[in-house]
Amino acid sequence: MSRLPPLIALSYFEVAARTKSFAKAAKELNVTPAAISHQVKALEEYLGVELFVRHHRRVSLTPAARSSLPELHEGFQVLADAVDKIRMYSEERSVITVCAEPLFATKWIVPRLHRFYARCPEAEVRLQASLHSVDQARESGFGVSQLKRAGIDVSVRLGYGDYEDLELHRLMNLDLVPMAKPGLVSAGETTELLKPYPLLCDRTLARFEDLCGWREWFRQQDYEDLKSFKVLQFGNGLLALEAAVAGQGMLLGSKDLLQAELEAGKLEVVVERPLQCAQAYYVVSPGLNRERPIAGEFREWVLEETMLPDA
Repeated sequence: MSRLPPLIALSYFEVAARTKSFAKAAKELNVTPAAISHQVKALEEYLGVELFVRHHRRVSLTPAARSSLPELHEGFQVLADAVDKIRMYSEERSVITVCAEPLFATKWIVPRLHRFYARCPEAEVRLQASLHSVDQARESGFGVSQLKRAGIDVSVRLGYGDYEDLELHRLMNLDLVPMAKPGLVSAGETTELLKPYPLLCDRTLARFEDLCGWREWFRQQDYEDLKSFKVLQFGNGLLALEAAVAGQGMLLGSKDLLQAELEAGKLEVVVERPLQCAQAYYVVSPGLNRERPIAGEFREWVLEETMLPDA
């Protein structure tokens, strides 16, 4: 062990070398590119060898880095598997960590969670709502290693379903329709009638390479002139939803996710013309041979819930 440099520096180097980018490594590890650069520099000084050639806006691997990367990648995978085996015997074997996109976590998982506890009373669900569960592009590179690194047992992701080494199931399409507080918008279904009302924009949707928002919805209606509309931007779907319920404008929302608000009369569909997005909600996990039984129970429960009449 005395021959090993700090593991955090090795782990940062492994991700940077695998992705061939400090920026991509920073995104995967949820740190800044400067932190990646600092750890790599410290590792180079410790080992006395250069690992990256720094170009203007990119980096390339040196022979030393290329030769060591396969063993390092395999070594971290072995470490992760060993930690998983230890967790299997821990006192918290009934604890499950679940991560989901914030709107899905709040509006879909939380209202149904009591049914999972009725099914598995010994379980303790630690639910995280995070925008890191939203893909920004196709072939996001998200896989088992990222799930394990974050300590997540099951994740509900909003994206394209291009996940490495993961068991995944499509839960829900992302079909968006204009919604507003009842009585806010005048009766009628023409785009001209919508002009006086602000457009509430959920910036979560702007993270995708394939955009899905108001511009795309209006384009589907053969309407391109949005200059006359007032636009209000919100960092996530929960904030945009609160603004819509308060009557501050129109929201592009999923009827599946916002069923409770629609049934309670807090929102109503303004125009019944859905924008069918390329993205969807997926439940992902390491798979049958790499997950604890309680994680498998949660994954199966989520799948069953999507098939219930009121789900």
